[in-house]
Amino acid sequence: MAEAADFQRMNPSPARRWLRRAVTVMLCAPLVGGLLGGPVAPAAHASDTASGSRMVDVSLNTLTPSAPGKDDTLTISGTVLNEGKQTITGAEVDLRLGAKLTGRSAIDRAAQRTGFDRNVDGGAVGDKHTVKLPELVSGVSREFSLSVPVEELDLGDEGVYQLGVSLSGQTPDEPFEQVLGIERTFLPWQPEAPEKKTHLTYLWPLISSTHLTSETGSDAQQTPVFEDESLAREIAPDGRLGQLVALGSELPVTWVIDPDLLATVDAMTRNYEVKNGSDTVPGRNQAVAKQWLSSVQRAVQGDKVIALPFADPDLASLAHRGKNVSGSLSHLQQATEVAERTVETIIHQKPSVDFAWPVEGAIDSSIVDVATSAGAHNVIARSDSLRDDLSYTPTAARPIGGGTTAVVADARLSKAFEGDMLNSSASTLAVQRFLAQTLAVSLQDPDHQRSIVVGPQRTPTVSQAQSMARALEALDQRWTQPLDLVAASEAKPDANAVTKVPPSSRYPGHLREQELPAQAFQDIRATQIALNDFKVILTAMDRVETPFSRAIDREMSTSWRGQTEAARQYRVEVRTNLQGLSEEVQLIEKSQITLSGRSATIPVTVQNRLVQGVDHLVLRLSSDNAARLSLDGDKGVDERPIKVKGGHSQSVKFNAQSNVNGQVQMTAQLYTEDGKPYGAKMQFTVKVSEFTPTVMLVIAGGVLLLVLAGVRMYTQRKRASAHDGAAEQEGTAEQDQAAEDPDGDSGEAAGEPAPAGAGDASSPAAEEGSPGEPEGPAGDIDGPDPGQPSDPAPDTRPESGNPSGTGEKVDR
Repeated sequence: MAEAADFQRMNPSPARRWLRRAVTVMLCAPLVGGLLGGPVAPAAHASDTASGSRMVDVSLNTLTPSAPGKDDTLTISGTVLNEGKQTITGAEVDLRLGAKLTGRSAIDRAAQRTGFDRNVDGGAVGDKHTVKLPELVSGVSREFSLSVPVEELDLGDEGVYQLGVSLSGQTPDEPFEQVLGIERTFLPWQPEAPEKKTHLTYLWPLISSTHLTSETGSDAQQTPVFEDESLAREIAPDGRLGQLVALGSELPVTWVIDPDLLATVDAMTRNYEVKNGSDTVPGRNQAVAKQWLSSVQRAVQGDKVIALPFADPDLASLAHRGKNVSGSLSHLQQATEVAERTVETIIHQKPSVDFAWPVEGAIDSSIVDVATSAGAHNVIARSDSLRDDLSYTPTAARPIGGGTTAVVADARLSKAFEGDMLNSSASTLAVQRFLAQTLAVSLQDPDHQRSIVVGPQRTPTVSQAQSMARALEALDQRWTQPLDLVAASEAKPDANAVTKVPPSSRYPGHLREQELPAQAFQDIRATQIALNDFKVILTAMDRVETPFSRAIDREMSTSWRGQTEAARQYRVEVRTNLQGLSEEVQLIEKSQITLSGRSATIPVTVQNRLVQGVDHLVLRLSSDNAARLSLDGDKGVDERPIKVKGGHSQSVKFNAQSNVNGQVQMTAQLYTEDGKPYGAKMQFTVKVSEFTPTVMLVIAGGVLLLVLAGVRMYTQRKRASAHDGAAEQEGTAEQDQAAEDPDGDSGEAAGEPAPAGAGDASSPAAEEGSPGEPEGPAGDIDGPDPGQPSDPAPDTRPESGNPSGTGEKVDR
């Protein structure tokens, strides 16, 4: 092998020898030139590709008209900034017209180029259109403005031309004229209207983030509570949503609206509260809300309105992380049903709810399945997700199976106004590039009319919306004509367009990282279960079901992407608020109570601190030792139906029978009518005793009464005997007198004495009643207690939820 290599080096082939000679000449030429002629001044064009072409930053602030006609004058204004360290002299601003660009890819390449190349960027249009600037010191900027009649540009056929603005000058190190900076843009040229214009559908989104909490006031109007007043700033005339409505009202667009936004602003038109730490303060932007809603109603007149599912749920998160959680997909169906009613009620226009719009139009098979599960037959995708390998841009609509149509938005046009459009130069360049791309699409196949869709970012900023509006105004149906989204979805599809939906593995990684976690859907499920258990006991369940169902919809909103902690906190607040309401219906705690005698009643109080009544509840009381203390005969469990008015308490009495002395653990628990426990159980102890201190006191009192009664009877009888003795003596005297006077009238005095005590007001029977056995201890009864004056009323006003006092006695 080595010998072969040496042989080749000693005997090179003719081709190899020629190559070596050419390389030698190229390497030696600069050296020979330096030896023979000294320093050589570079030619003017040689510097056109030098690094100095980036020394000056050129910004194009305005270009009007954006799509000129043949009789127009093109005016360009901007600034130049010397970013180098040397002063520039002889500075001139020139307009350069490059060659016509063929195809959309050529436009992309031109936009990405840096530096200056005379062969591509072209020569200056003419000296009379050059703007001369004074000395340009390092770090100093200068403004410029130049104008040129379009006819002097010598534009050829229709198409997209590269247009450049350059600054030429000299520096001390390079004292010759050279291009030190250039900015390129595009000039769409369509002198005559085409016979067939491309159909253009531009989506105009009215979408915001979540602003409403699940909290509402206890008044009849259920005053809503907002997180803050940020929405008021958005809907103000100069705010993001205010500008979107104002701009969109003058444009041929299809409105894409989140019904939650309309519902939230509608809530602001009436009294509302705003969180302020742990308290709330009254909201004060009703006028702004009313003005914005009125402007929306006027703006959408005659335009097509697309309603997304309520709160714009994140379809990709549902598909990738939520669909396996029970009940998650049912929320999407409900959100779709609510959407149509909400939009029609508030802006009085019937929307289409037949469209699903995944984030950035990125789809895969699982996303399509979830999107269509709620009844949507059209999915708004994007061409960078459903890629075509065609030399032209096909019509947006295409069937993807199962009766579903993918409406594929053009990725280049949809992303044209992303980024910071506050910079006037960036906005101008974006507008010109958008116009160039739309014209390039139309020129791909002028005889074949196609339909393209633009789906911009969901929440464009004010500057982005203004740039979008300028582009559509400049387009002014020159080579396109507007078409609403519904009509675009029904357009005849291109037979060559891709219809195969990519698998889940093709979903963009940066979007997957922003999805809601699986735990979010577990939290949502837990909240929904708690809501279902709570609402069944309410007599006016809409007061709770509606705000919490909509709050659950908001928990799945696309607006939470990239805000994991904020989304989690919102879910916690919703669940906490719901739990707090459900705990307003509770059992009042009891301490140990004492039961004496064979039977009595045990009261248990249910308190309802809600403003509405509760029903369909059952209170169950159970004894852990039925042999010692039984309920309802010989059972260990008894239950009663519960119905309590709002702001009231209900005392329920259970019949109890004691059999053996000792302590018994009792458990009270509320249940819904379908047998599910409601709230926390309440336990207390009953001490069973035949003789309690109270009973002993009653017995002692009875004995004392008997003794006192006996003493009094003895005293009264002694007095009666004394009285009878006196009467007898008097009678004997009268008899003696009668004997002496036989003609005397004996009358009543001679009759039989009345029975002792008969008719005597001082007799024990007349004064105390029967001196028989005294009444037994109160409540020592068999069977149900008819109730005592001390018993609480069955339906009372709110009472303390604190435990009963120590030594509580049972009602008997």
